[in-house]
Amino acid sequence: MGKLRLSIAIGDYDRNRPLMDGRVQIDGVDPVFMALTPEEMFFRAFRHQDFDISEVSFASQVLSIAQDRSHYQALPIFLSRAFRHSAIYIRTDKGIDSPEKLKGRKIGIAEYQLSANVWARALLEDEYGVKPSDIHWIRGGMNSAGRPEKLAFTLPDDVTITPAPEGKSLNDLLISGEIDGFIGPRSPKCYDDHHPDIDRLFGNTVKAASAYWKKTGIFPIMHLLGVRRSLLAEHPFLAGALMKAFSASKAMAEEMLKDTSATKVTMPFVEDHLRKARLLMGENFWSYGINGNEKTIETFLDHHHRQGLSVRRVTIEELFPKNALESYSL
Repeated sequence: MGKLRLSIAIGDYDRNRPLMDGRVQIDGVDPVFMALTPEEMFFRAFRHQDFDISEVSFASQVLSIAQDRSHYQALPIFLSRAFRHSAIYIRTDKGIDSPEKLKGRKIGIAEYQLSANVWARALLEDEYGVKPSDIHWIRGGMNSAGRPEKLAFTLPDDVTITPAPEGKSLNDLLISGEIDGFIGPRSPKCYDDHHPDIDRLFGNTVKAASAYWKKTGIFPIMHLLGVRRSLLAEHPFLAGALMKAFSASKAMAEEMLKDTSATKVTMPFVEDHLRKARLLMGENFWSYGINGNEKTIETFLDHHHRQGLSVRRVTIEELFPKNALESYSL
């Protein structure tokens, strides 16, 4: 019997490249890899189920489970993680000199259900007492007008979302001052263009995120790996095979990253940043699997429900299959 030929959509990250270039193999699988942006992967996966295996949005995956229409089974392979203090942008001429000053403001979002936005709202509420209902959300395309939510959902009565004006992007509204800020995983164009009145809410995001880690032990998870449920039911070995292969690929990337003979990232001071991260968060700071990530996962599931995205509180047991929760040992 030959290997399963499967389509796999994932991001072009260092932790995935040993899989994509063949240095790491997936047991029993002949993969057809597609390196795509998160926006394209998620839209095609959740709207049309285009792939056998796909990187998936944490937030949209939980939403689909809560609505009993999940086509993908998630595995605890955390392909994207990020502190989202750096995802909050403001107009500096609006008197917003602290997170608490976001109350009553108009803040732009591309989608309410983005994982980055769930985490940003979580830290604003938990650390600064700013609830989702305290902000007037303006939804639209970030740098171009128009963008639909991937999955439909019903908001709580106390949360207000207004569509951006026809033909205007959130970037346009930031520049004109019609909104007071923006939250999202990508920076708006006006920030990248060094607009004099646009900046991040947290001036020193590394300092703010480091303090958050020390206090909570949470390193936010953005993306999971999803496998078509019908495929996993027919071939249950896939969960373990994918956990093994993606973990091996990440380990190879980590080894390469600490080889300072020639930096693997097009950025200075890589070894210094890596040392600081390890001193702060430990050697295994980007871990896959449930063990050690329980608090991060539970916090996300709590806020996802409290923010009105999931009509019921999804559990870890629903989120991941049993054979991905445990592994053999020697």
